[in-house]
Amino acid sequence: MPFSVALLRKMDQVPPDLKEVLWLLLEEIEQQREAAVTKTDFNQLKEIVRDLAEAQKRTEQRVDTLAVRMEELAEAQKRTEQRVEELAEAQKRTEQRLDTLAVRMEELAEAQKRTEQRVDTLAVRMEELAEAQRETTREIASLSRAHDNTRSQVGGLARTMAYALENEAYRMLPAFLKTQHQLEISERLVRTWINGEEINFFARARRSGENVVIIGESVMRLDDCSKLAQLQRKLDAVRAVEASPLVPLLVTHFAHPDLLAQARQAGIVVVQSFEWG
Repeated sequence: MPFSVALLRKMDQVPPDLKEVLWLLLEEIEQQREAAVTKTDFNQLKEIVRDLAEAQKRTEQRVDTLAVRMEELAEAQKRTEQRVEELAEAQKRTEQRLDTLAVRMEELAEAQKRTEQRVDTLAVRMEELAEAQRETTREIASLSRAHDNTRSQVGGLARTMAYALENEAYRMLPAFLKTQHQLEISERLVRTWINGEEINFFARARRSGENVVIIGESVMRLDDCSKLAQLQRKLDAVRAVEASPLVPLLVTHFAHPDLLAQARQAGIVVVQSFEWG
C-alpha cells in the first residue's frame, strides 16, 4: 500500500527495533484493511501511530536526558578517578613519610638507649664521686681534728712561751726599768684583772719624784698594729679607775722597726728580751 512522505520521514526517525514492529503492524493493518477496512478503522490506526510517535518523542527526550546524565556521570567518574589518583599519591607520600619516621624513631630509640647507658655510667661515676667525697669529708674531718689538736698544742706552746717571757720579765724588769727608764718600782710587778681586762704587768712606781702606775702587755712579736691597739684598750680600762699617771709598757722578744718607732712616739716603753740579757 502507498505511504505518505511524512509517514516515511517519521518512520526513518524510529529506532530499528520499533520500526520493524511498526512495519509489521502496518502490514497487518494493510492485510486487515484489504480484508475489511473502514474509514473509522483507518482513523483509529492513525491515532495509534500518532500515539506511538509521541511515545517515541518522549523516549528520545529521555534518551537525550540520559545521555546528558551519562556525560555528567562520566565527568564525575573522571574527577573521581583523578581524586583517587591524588589520594593514592598522597597515600604513597604518607607511607614514605611513615617509613622515614620509622627510621627516625629507630634512630631515636638507639640514641635513647645510648643516652641511658651514658646516664647509667654517669650514675656509677656519681656514686664513685659521692663515695670519694664522703671519704674526703672524713679525711677533712680527721685533718680538722688533727689541726685543732695542733692549734691547741701550738696555742698551749704559745701560752707557755708567753708565760715564760712574762716570768722572765718579772725578774728582769725592775732593775732594767730603773737603769734604762728611771722607773723605780715601789711594789712588785704582778699579773691582775682591772675593769674586765687582763693586765700582764701592773706595778706602782716613781719617776722623777712622781708616783706613776706601770701598765704592761707582753707579746711574742710586735709585728702588727693590733697589738698596740690591744695595749691601748687595757690602758683605757685602767685609766677609768686609776687617778695616777699611767706608763704604758710592751715586753716582746722582737719589735718590728716601724712599729717600734710608732710605739715610742706614742710614749710606750718597749723592752725587747735581748736588752736585759
